Amino acid sequence: MTVEFKVGDYVQGKKFASLEHDFKGEIEKVYENSVLILIKEFTKSDEPIVNEYNHRAVVRKADAKMIKAAPAPVEVPEPEA
Repeated sequence: MTVEFKVGDYVQGKKFASLEHDFKGEIEKVYENSVLILIKEFTKSDEPIVNEYNHRAVVRKADAKMIKAAPAPVEVPEPEA
């Protein structure tokens, strides 16, 4: 079973490329097979790489682990005229 990710979900991403540790962050965009994560929590030793990546990483959906789902949007009824 695959998890359906959406913008605003808080996830953990696996280490990749120059990043030596896993990281956590919020999904900014969902693609077909990957997600764009705004990196918010990371190991101090990875800080130069995270800064180089502008605090963003594209991660395969299979490599992202859901930590906390974003709250469902509240629909406000439109006032009747």
